[in-house]
Amino acid sequence: MPLHVEVAGDGPPVVLLHGLTASHRYVVMGSRHLKRAGHRVLTYDARGHGASDPAPTSDAYGYDVLADDLVAVLAEHDMPRAVLVGASMGAHTAVRLALRRPELVSGLVVVTPAYEPGKETDERNLAGWDRLADGLERGGADGFVDAYDFDRIPEDWRGTVRKVMHQRLSVHEHPKAVADAIRAVSRSAPYGSLDELAAITVPAVVVGDRDAADPGHPLAVAERYAEALGDATLVVEDEGKSPIAWQGGQLSRVIEGLVARTDAVG
Repeated sequence: MPLHVEVAGDGPPVVLLHGLTASHRYVVMGSRHLKRAGHRVLTYDARGHGASDPAPTSDAYGYDVLADDLVAVLAEHDMPRAVLVGASMGAHTAVRLALRRPELVSGLVVVTPAYEPGKETDERNLAGWDRLADGLERGGADGFVDAYDFDRIPEDWRGTVRKVMHQRLSVHEHPKAVADAIRAVSRSAPYGSLDELAAITVPAVVVGDRDAADPGHPLAVAERYAEALGDATLVVEDEGKSPIAWQGGQLSRVIEGLVARTDAVG
């Protein structure tokens, strides 16, 4: 199943993994800082997203196959060990791989994690995701945005969130596949218990967002990941500022600092 992959630069390898309903453009937001700073940067569209092909079946989008895809991409591009940078779904995929194949991971940047054990069976949580998937199937990006609950976003942030959401939903070549991914990923578990994360001992950074701007990725969850991981620090934007996860250059500098703490090789 072909995936859209882009590789640029030379040096210690860094792999960027985007979130659910996003694409490869939405991790460091087009920033070229990592490449210019001497890193080999690989980014790709997850199955069904962006320019990548849909999965062979509508339910084949869970974390097991997402991690398998990541293993295949690393092998195809001769990256026996890399720093993984994942946002939301990408963060959970990176954590799953670090637990399952730790020899492939030299460091982790876990950006705005949202998964906690039990969410994949929580009916209220699943109903919200299903509503968004239905909206996307019926009306494309407009339908998804119309189905989103903006009441939980402070009024000052609603315009920005709406604009970015519509932009990133508009780039997908297979919106039906993204709807399938929404349903499957929300019902998938990347790990069983937060206690398992203590087994991940490579250097890690957890990037959290304050809840005012991004309630879908609660700061409390990021704090729990930072506490659970074996060697992690937490970074969060200052009060009233735009989230670090939305600022490609700023996030790239966080990534650069993490790479410096690892044994990554070019």
